[in-house]
Amino acid sequence: MECSDFVKRGFMSDSFLSKELVEKAKKDEVQLYSDRYSLQKPQCPWCIKGTSCNICAAGPCRITPEKNALKGVCGASSDVIIARNLLRHCAAGVSSHVDHAREVVLTLLKIGNNKKIPYKICDEQKLRKLAKALGKNSKGNIRKIAKVVAMEALEDFRRQEGIFHKTENNCLNWLRINASKERQETWKRSNLLPLNADLETSRALHVSTMGNDSDVNSLMLRVLRNGIADGYAGLHLTTNLQDILFGTPTLTKSECNLGVINKDYVNIAVHGHVPLLSEKIIEWSKKLNKTANSVGAKGINVVGICCSGNEVLMRHGIPQAGHILQAELAIVTGALEAMVVDTQCIYPSLQDVASCYHTKIITTMVAKITGADHVPFNVENANKAAKEIVLKAINNFKNRNQKTVLIPKERSVLYGGFSAETILTALSKLNKKNPIKPLADNIKKGNIQGIVAVVGCRNPKLEGEKFGEQLMKILVKNNILVVATGCIAHSASQEGLMIPEATEKYAGEKLKAVLNAIGRANNLNGPLPPVLHMGSCVDNSRIEVILNAISSYAKLAIHKLPIAASAPEYMTEKAIAIAFWSLALGITTHINPEMPINGSGKVVDFLTRDMEKITGSRVIIGKTPEEAAKVIIDTIKKKRLDLGYH
Repeated sequence: MECSDFVKRGFMSDSFLSKELVEKAKKDEVQLYSDRYSLQKPQCPWCIKGTSCNICAAGPCRITPEKNALKGVCGASSDVIIARNLLRHCAAGVSSHVDHAREVVLTLLKIGNNKKIPYKICDEQKLRKLAKALGKNSKGNIRKIAKVVAMEALEDFRRQEGIFHKTENNCLNWLRINASKERQETWKRSNLLPLNADLETSRALHVSTMGNDSDVNSLMLRVLRNGIADGYAGLHLTTNLQDILFGTPTLTKSECNLGVINKDYVNIAVHGHVPLLSEKIIEWSKKLNKTANSVGAKGINVVGICCSGNEVLMRHGIPQAGHILQAELAIVTGALEAMVVDTQCIYPSLQDVASCYHTKIITTMVAKITGADHVPFNVENANKAAKEIVLKAINNFKNRNQKTVLIPKERSVLYGGFSAETILTALSKLNKKNPIKPLADNIKKGNIQGIVAVVGCRNPKLEGEKFGEQLMKILVKNNILVVATGCIAHSASQEGLMIPEATEKYAGEKLKAVLNAIGRANNLNGPLPPVLHMGSCVDNSRIEVILNAISSYAKLAIHKLPIAASAPEYMTEKAIAIAFWSLALGITTHINPEMPINGSGKVVDFLTRDMEKITGSRVIIGKTPEEAAKVIIDTIKKKRLDLGYH
């Protein structure tokens, strides 16, 4: 495709994007996401409120009170339509994470079955610990243990009532070993325990088809049930096994922003979510580094985008080029030889943008794009495919037009690798016997007012207003520790919030003192950052590990702790799934922009009021960073007041 074939006018630019690259894109007749968003205005008001339905061929139906059209053709009210749509959104998000998990489980099983695949177990200790938690033999041959653990994981995709061995709660194995007893009992009382992950998403589609479940409360409980399935068969399972295969992250120092692209090197961006691919790209880039010299490059420079970027940052310190909304601009630099993608959050526009430059978009797994190069990737052919991909990038270096290269100078330092293990290791320098004690005690004393997880996507709707960054600055100023994952973690690092200097610049005095104490105890040259990078979207599971440790030490259920979560710029269905897992855990959660639910008073009431009786949590709204910060801080203050914390 010629780049001029898809260009439309109406250019605009987001404030956090590189202005010089936006201007370059305009000059090169490249359409960016911001331009496409502008052309979509005004967006459909029925869809924004959630009052449209196209589930069956009698539609699409729209609830239009001013025309007295209060129900769809089948008789579904706006309440039913919105609850069904929300359930389908959540189930789609769950299926994405669960499909990711399945790839990793099957890889571990193949290792356990002595299959000849180019992967190995990097964290044997974590595998043995996991086997023990599952009630299995954790001693002896590591491959046998790998097979046993993989089979236990597969059961979370296939368990049927009364067929496989029963536990006290016939539910997901990863839920049984990760969720607190209090949460398991809470979910059991409300019939929220998922049986198997595939069943939950399949049943969600079934009950939400025309002519099935039309009870709003029943549908909303099933949304929660899907969120729980996501948390354990998606997030926890994936993170556990990826750590076992590729290593549990430790503290690492790196750089971020588009300036990490290097004009003298063959530049390869890994973009997507599955480290089975990105790990191999890194490996073969090292092996073929000298080969790059033969085409005039100084070597190979691998950079990360989106959650693949988070994965390789956490384990290898690979620099982060950008979040999802900066993927197009990485190509506009004119210095990217290849962008290698696997699955999830891959804009189809990438090939359109690449057609204006020499960059090759190389698809490998689920996300195929018309016009892109496709190199089939699986664990059996991983080395062959990765080598082919890296060689494609090297051979493409000669096609770069050096006269049109424009790489922004902006680049920031960041610290990553804050797995639960990294955090507990740092805290152990203050209390070796009980590492979580210093953190929990400082929360009780008010030195840390609370913890907020700021997670998720970047959304074009916010037009670059830096919602997430501003929210985090207000929170840390109010002595609230922030942990971050996903694309919003990219944003925090680019804003300079993930370095020790940020503690001195942005943190409240009490939080600053705690972070300095931890830094000194760990022989660092400064405090810990006020915003901790905990990884990719699936790594939200790491956050629960820390919260469970605090909960256990304080003898308080999670929903009573002074904690909250925010998805300040959610965009994908996966973010909906994560949000409902968070809510099911008992974590009051801020979601922005507002979900398409405002056309239903019943759904709004369930999420903002009635759900609190079931989970101890609710959805909170804040349309600006200041509003969001206020409602989050008020939530934490109330929890502290209820606990008698000062």
